Amino acid sequence: MSEARLPIRWETERLILRSYTELDASWYYQMSLRNRDHLQRYESGNLAMSLTSEEHTRETLAEVAAYWSKGICYFIGAFDKANDEFVAQVYVGPFSIEPVDFIIGYIAECNNEGHGYVSEAVKSTVSQLFTHLGAEQVRIHCDETNERSRRVAERCGFRLERVFPEEKRGPDGKPELCNTTFYLQLPSKRHTS
Repeated sequence: MSEARLPIRWETERLILRSYTELDASWYYQMSLRNRDHLQRYESGNLAMSLTSEEHTRETLAEVAAYWSKGICYFIGAFDKANDEFVAQVYVGPFSIEPVDFIIGYIAECNNEGHGYVSEAVKSTVSQLFTHLGAEQVRIHCDETNERSRRVAERCGFRLERVFPEEKRGPDGKPELCNTTFYLQLPSKRHTS
């Protein structure tokens, strides 16, 4: 595994992006409860959906921070600079090592949808992947019916590669067949200089 890591904090025009710590447990748990209905359809397996208490959240965020420090995967919190309010989360994980390929996922906090925070966070994170982790490509997989997620991918410069059938767990926990869109982005000259 590479020794390269994402920085634990960086900024965009409107956002601070950073690693979570155990100190985030109280607000993160409350956020997870507030967003359950919002995440149920497309993100039933999301980290925020599995939390059972503030203590469980503290333990989970400690694990998440350890994953970051080891370069295993990254759960990135996006916070509005103006008020330090949590607005989005970006997930980055390895997809393959040849070529160096990462998969990225994202959610908007239910009270902060439609403000462009997710697109801003994703664009910045992708740039970090090309700059710091030597990504040769970055991918997004999302449900074909998830229009908001697809628009984020397109706004961030990803191109649709293909659509394929996939069995996923539905909101009721039962398996269901859906079409998954596969978007891909390669480094631009500005990332490789």
